[in-house]
Formats: sequence, C-alpha cells, structure tokens
Amino acid sequence: MLDMGRVILHSDLNSFYASVEMMLDPRLRGKAVAVCGSTEDRHGIVLAKSELAKKAGVKTGMVNWEAKRLCPNLIVVPPQYEQYLKYSKMTRAIYQRYTDLVEPYGMDECWCDVTGSQSLKGSGIEIAEEIRKTVREELGMTVSIGVSFNKIFAKLGSDMKKPDAITVISKEDFKEKVWQLPASDLLFVGRATQKKLASYGLRTIGDIVTAGHQFMQRLFGKNGLQLWIFASGQDTSRVMNVGHHSPVKSIGHGITCTADLENNEEVWKVMLELSQDIGHKLRVHELCARGVQITIKDNGLLYKQHQAQLDTVTQSPMEIALKARSLFEENYFWHTHVRSITVRAINLVPKAMPEQLNLFDNPVKRERRERVEEAIESIRARFGKRAIYQAVLMGDLKMPGRGVHEVIMPRAMYQ
Repeated sequence: MLDMGRVILHSDLNSFYASVEMMLDPRLRGKAVAVCGSTEDRHGIVLAKSELAKKAGVKTGMVNWEAKRLCPNLIVVPPQYEQYLKYSKMTRAIYQRYTDLVEPYGMDECWCDVTGSQSLKGSGIEIAEEIRKTVREELGMTVSIGVSFNKIFAKLGSDMKKPDAITVISKEDFKEKVWQLPASDLLFVGRATQKKLASYGLRTIGDIVTAGHQFMQRLFGKNGLQLWIFASGQDTSRVMNVGHHSPVKSIGHGITCTADLENNEEVWKVMLELSQDIGHKLRVHELCARGVQITIKDNGLLYKQHQAQLDTVTQSPMEIALKARSLFEENYFWHTHVRSITVRAINLVPKAMPEQLNLFDNPVKRERRERVEEAIESIRARFGKRAIYQAVLMGDLKMPGRGVHEVIMPRAMYQ
C-alpha cells in the first residue's frame, strides 16, 4: 500500500455535460456531441463536448459556428442543467460511501479525503479504482481520478490522464511528475498569470519553485506566495465536510448582450432583468445586501466598475436595480456603446440580523412592497420564472435567450 500520509482523491467526470446527454439519449453514444448555448445569439458557445468532438478540434468556449466548421457531423444539443445537477448528486453519493470528507469543485469535480478510510476500504489507489468502476457501472459515465498527498496535486493528477484513468502523484515522485509541467497546469494560474510568469522566464511549475517564495510574493503579492506553496508541494488545505458551505460574500449576475446597448433606457431594462435573479438568490440564501456593484464593458472591451452602499439592507430586486441604474447614470458618459453588464449585491448580511431603522424610510411602504415581492416569488416558484414580470421587460431586451415576448390571449377567447 502506498504510504503518503494524507491521501486525497480528486475525481473529475469526463465530458460531463455531454456524457449526461448520451445517458439521456443513447442514440448520441459514439458520436461527436457538443452542448451549446443558443446558435442565434452572438454569445452562443460550446459549453461541453464529447471525446470524439474534442479529437476533431472542438474546444470549450468556441463559437458554435466555428465548432461546426471544424466538425461538420457535430450534433449540437441545448444544456439541461437540472439533469446535470441530478447526476452530480448521484456521483457524490457514490463518493460518500467511502468518506464524509467530500468537497465539490463545480458540478463535475470533487475532492475526497480517504485518509481515515484506508483501514476499512483499502489503499487510496484501491478506493479510486472502486469509485471508477462504480461510476461506470451505476451511472454509465467515466471519471479520471488523481491520488496524492494534497488537494493541488490530486487535481493535477486527474487532469494528466483522460478519460477513465487513475494517476498517482506521491511524495517520492512529485518532483519528477509535476515540476516539468507547464505553469498553466497549476490550479489558479490563468492566462494573465501565465503571461506574466512567462515574461520573467517562468514557464514550468518547477520554475515557480526555483524562483523562490520571496520573488513570487513580490510579483503577485499573497497570491504569488500561495502559488509557490502549491508548486512546491507544501499545500496543507483540508478537504471540507459534505455539509460544509462556504459563506456567500456576494451575489451577482452578468450578461453579454446580443447587440450593443445604445441608451440609458436599454441599460435600465437589462439591469432590472438581472436584478430579478439576484433578488431570488438572496431569498434562497436568506441574505440581504448592504451595497450594489456594477461592472460595465463597452464595445471597445474596456471595463469600468462602480459600487455604492444602499440606504437600507434589502432583498428587493427593484431597490438593487434602482441603485445600479443610479451608479450607471452618474458614472457612464456614453463615449461608446455598452456590450455587457454585471450587477452584484455586495456586503451581504443574514436576513435575521437586526437592522438600524432609517429616519427617512417608510416602514409601512417597505412592508407592503416585501409582501408583493414574496407573492411574486411564490408565483414564479409554482409556474416558472417567466410567469410574472414587469411590463417594461416585455419586448427585445438584447439579452441572450430572450426573444420578443408575445401577449398570448386566454384559450377561452378562441372557443
């Protein structure tokens, strides 16, 4: 049995969205499949692809028409997030047969600490092999699993061999296996970080270690020090328990519009629509916002961000949208049109937290508005998100997935 002290697994479902689609429709098996956003919207992109589509050159994030050009026989299907969530939960239930230390990393990835399970379930490699076989037999999908002594290298291991494979990175061989890999393979090294590292001649994970923790800290601050710790194999972060939920620090929603927004009214409608989802999520998490932040990207791809405190804490979509509009109109001067907008509720506090009353607030009016919004939430929960909405949101909002709304008369009118 491999002795690594702590034994951490990182399990990654292969081509997850596409694999679920093949389970739901067996006719898709053995074919090039891509789960894509709308082909009618300019943001329509590949969200996931099967192994055959990958071999044809299709990549996640690629525009739909480009994927079709690379793979003419590509079968494009729309996403079914409820089904993906269902299969994600079933997979986690399998992991929990071996340990209660299961920490999700997205819908298709999980860390599992099986250190304390080895006396009953076998070595980390044996547990990984059992999980791999069980997922295949019970769910019809495959996983790639990394086995290591910390979370970072376990994640690296699951990425090294795909699909349907197990990779072990131990304390004895991690330098040989890990340090020669590109720096971009390390968790949290994105494009901007990779580019900056390369400008200093740091191209591999080993180069990060050689550069030293002091240099990395000067280069990136505390994040640079963390990257050096990751690269050198010194990460000791623990795998969180199944029931653990990280505190929600902010709740936001952003969108790239299907056409440029050209005036304040168009921006207001998008902000109001985005705020509907924010208000709903605040209610789900039983939180209130004390502030609002907006991020605006113009059609020259330049970003501007502004934020402000609210007069009173709120879950109200309308109050969040109004503050967002105020921030926009005070700070944006229309030198260029707007391409994308993000609205974010910030400085969140529990709904049950006592609140200092505002001398100029009208508590009766506020209570009445809250009752109306609770009724709207109830209607949407029963009949769907689009069952009720403000009249101003009818028509083309230039938002992906939002066509021009039609007014449908009751069926009795035609009888």
